[in-house]
Amino acid sequence: MWIKVNNLSLSIEEDINTLKTKAAKKLKLSEKDIKNFRICKESIDARKKDNIKFNYAVEIACDNLEKVAKKANDKDVTIENVKYNAEMEFGSEKLNTRPIIVGMGPAGLFAGLIMAQKGYKPIIIERGEDVDARTLAVNNFWKNGKINVQSNVQFGEGGAGTFSDGKLTTRTKDYRGAYVLEELVKAGAPEEILYMAKPHIGTDILKNVVKTIRKEIIKLGGEVRFKSKLEDIIIKDNNVKEIVVNGEKIPCEVLILAIGHSARDTYEMLFKRGIFMMSKPFSIGFRVEHPQDLINENQYGKYKDHPRLKAAEYKLTNTAKSTGRGVYSFCMCPGGHVVAAASEENTVVVNGMSNYKRDNVNANSAIVVSVGPDDFGSDSPIAGIEFQRKYERLAYEVGGKNYNAPVQLVEDFLNDRKSTKLKGVTPTYAPGVEFSELKNCIPKYVVDSIKESMPVFNRRIRGFAEGGAIFTGVETRTSSPVRISRNEEDVSISTKGLYPAGEGAGYAGGIISAAIDGLKVAENVIKKYNIPNY
Repeated sequence: MWIKVNNLSLSIEEDINTLKTKAAKKLKLSEKDIKNFRICKESIDARKKDNIKFNYAVEIACDNLEKVAKKANDKDVTIENVKYNAEMEFGSEKLNTRPIIVGMGPAGLFAGLIMAQKGYKPIIIERGEDVDARTLAVNNFWKNGKINVQSNVQFGEGGAGTFSDGKLTTRTKDYRGAYVLEELVKAGAPEEILYMAKPHIGTDILKNVVKTIRKEIIKLGGEVRFKSKLEDIIIKDNNVKEIVVNGEKIPCEVLILAIGHSARDTYEMLFKRGIFMMSKPFSIGFRVEHPQDLINENQYGKYKDHPRLKAAEYKLTNTAKSTGRGVYSFCMCPGGHVVAAASEENTVVVNGMSNYKRDNVNANSAIVVSVGPDDFGSDSPIAGIEFQRKYERLAYEVGGKNYNAPVQLVEDFLNDRKSTKLKGVTPTYAPGVEFSELKNCIPKYVVDSIKESMPVFNRRIRGFAEGGAIFTGVETRTSSPVRISRNEEDVSISTKGLYPAGEGAGYAGGIISAAIDGLKVAENVIKKYNIPNY
């Protein structure tokens, strides 16, 4: 148990070591009575750029916790005693085969970890390669334009989040989030992710973290099979009976489906097998790049180079009056790169990525527009997939049919001019870029929505739609285009034994929320089945 003290504030020039003194004062304690002290939340308040502050919550261990908290008599003082994974209810049904998890992104990874920790010895199958071999395949694509459709930015150990900014922010308050962060730290992530308001790991560190978790799963009796693609599910009497992996039939009673948002051929197979699913909204648009220094100056003013401040972020939203659609920044990557994220031949898809230090000269973010089933041109549950493909193929065409991405200065996009030269911002996308008119590879209502919104964003961040700011297209993989419907026990409503999980199932959006969903699904398996004896 700990005493939690909220709403402690430091100016940007105050020494962080004074936090303990301030907490002791709030608790009406002597500092020497504090046996343990840790920061559990840190956020930056930069609303007043001439008076930037850091806000904190801390946790303290001392004698007589309840008595100390009562004496403090302060709404900011509480006692915390939430611990995940201390005790877990086990089911009574017999499990004759090892549970199988499809996909090794955050949902599959953490479902596998908790099941391994509880003695269920799961088998994880992943169509892509281990993170080291996957990195080689990704680099070959970026440098030479040679795509590996099974192992790329979307597929492989760690999932799509491995080649991203490694953001760990989430809107959910689920207590499982603390367990996820603690396990990431155990696996090598920096301890600061436990308390930062907007934590991130970065691609460079995240690669080693997922590898360490994989080794822990194997150490606990789990099994991981790379380059293993789920090709079919054998269903009898609405129950999963077998799966087909690389042509091999494998008996299966419990199948956790954590396939990620880009496993299009798997969605199509599931649809053919009668698994109930539906279309869901997502967003499409472009990546925008600016000098990181411009973002820092807008957010931090005179403190933009202060050593306590890291590369600045932003979040922008607008509703376009002309179309009624939401327009917003997504997956903002300070000091990052725009990366080639295609997973199919003859398509161009972009995403953003940052390393831990976020020290590249450019900032980038998606600027995307909401789309939904009414836009897809079909009532099919998988119509959103073809919608995505259409614009990814157009981007490939206008980019030169060689995996180069189409780019256009924001100013030229707003004025319907094809760009002819750069103006201070060098695009970071590899293999390469091609000056193009981006309106030729995106729906008109998306073009109109972005055109209306960029001047609004420019008023919020000076220079956002001016100077050398540049768009790179297209971003289509903001979230899954499909939701695989499940019941309160997280089982498919059409097929017993099938547990859809994570972002690919339509129940999460980001590393932490996907990991949490994987844990929830695994818990429901554990509550149903007893620890198997095999």
